[in-house]
Amino acid sequence: MTDLDFREVGLGADAIDYVEAWDLQRELHAGVVDGTVPETVLLLEHPPVFTAGRRTQPHHRPADPGGAQVVETDRGGLITFHGPGQLVGYPIVRLPDHVKVVDYVRRVEEAIIAVCRDFGVTSARVPGRTGVWLKADARGPERKIAALGIRVRHNVAMHGFALNCDVDLSWYDRFVPCGIDDAGVTSLSRELGRDVTVAEVIPSVRRHLSELLAWQPYDATPDYEPRPDPGKMPRIELLTPTSS
Repeated sequence: MTDLDFREVGLGADAIDYVEAWDLQRELHAGVVDGTVPETVLLLEHPPVFTAGRRTQPHHRPADPGGAQVVETDRGGLITFHGPGQLVGYPIVRLPDHVKVVDYVRRVEEAIIAVCRDFGVTSARVPGRTGVWLKADARGPERKIAALGIRVRHNVAMHGFALNCDVDLSWYDRFVPCGIDDAGVTSLSRELGRDVTVAEVIPSVRRHLSELLAWQPYDATPDYEPRPDPGKMPRIELLTPTSS
């Protein structure tokens, strides 16, 4: 396994403001780039906040954000939600030369798929769409349980994933998550019919991220059927070392 520094920086009543966490990410990112800080995974919760990626259009924004902030971010993609009951992970890690950005995203997705499997929830990728998904079944339509939004600069990743544990899903009624209006959103709690807390999920997340970000070969979970991405591009942005 790789030697990642996992830091729980704001959970439960101590949920950390999105902009404060973003500032911390940027500080750590600079340290990982220049080699003064170890590769770090921030694990946290945010107070309710909508985060708008660079491709977010005015009609994507919630007409009524319900008192939540709406923050412009520097990641690619459209708009999504973060809030209590959702485990947010920001891996600030250097990508080895042989690992492409999309390969990195697939590894993070695979780690979350493995976490869901630990809790008895079957999930997979949907080609054409980022994130981790459940198949349509008697419980509902195809639905997303974890979202991803990544930025890579100077070959070091930041931003990351959001896994719905026991988040209040009514927040998603206020907008169309990631512009995808033909699928739903779910959580571990909803799928299992019991409260699955962020604290309960963290040990599994730490274990599987450590395994997948050790950059060894792995057996990928078979994908579901492809679906078009309304945004036409994944929520991933790659900047060259000369980008400002």
